[in-house]
Amino acid sequence: MIPPELEPIIKSADKKMNQAVAHYKKELSHIRAGKAQPSILDGVKVDYYGSQTPLNQLANVSAPEARLLTVEPFDKSAMEDIEKAIMAAGLGLNPNNDGNIIRIPLPILSEERRKELVKRVNELAEEARISIRNTRRDANDEVKKKVQKESLPEDSLYEAEDEIQKLTDQHTDKVEDLSEKKEKEIMTV
Repeated sequence: MIPPELEPIIKSADKKMNQAVAHYKKELSHIRAGKAQPSILDGVKVDYYGSQTPLNQLANVSAPEARLLTVEPFDKSAMEDIEKAIMAAGLGLNPNNDGNIIRIPLPILSEERRKELVKRVNELAEEARISIRNTRRDANDEVKKKVQKESLPEDSLYEAEDEIQKLTDQHTDKVEDLSEKKEKEIMTV
């Protein structure tokens, strides 16, 4: 039985680990796999009247076909700025502007590009795992201090550490599952 004094530390660790997994999920959504997803443009910022504005606040982004994204600006005068921002974002996309709407055809990924993307997925996964392990270390340190400071039984230390390890394993498994799904998605032609 974990003493109530240690519960907040464990809850805090769980919350931080969940945030690491959520951040990893968000990063994965920016990696382009086989089909068009409007979320790949989420990181694009447009210089709009002197301020960096997220693209999704300036335009409606949609995927009408599997290999095509369309960007329909709310303000037509921002078309060129939006087009420049998409090209400058380093996504390897070539937008076509017809005056009303920007069409972005998505090129078919080469085998080499797919492998690069899988490598990137693995790098992001490792960052997420490191973040989770750092949270575990910090939580274990906090538990040790609390047990010493408040003269709690030593068993409570081991129980709390076991609980924190279980959380670490659960969150690491989530990262693994997300990685495998994304790799499969990328490698599917």
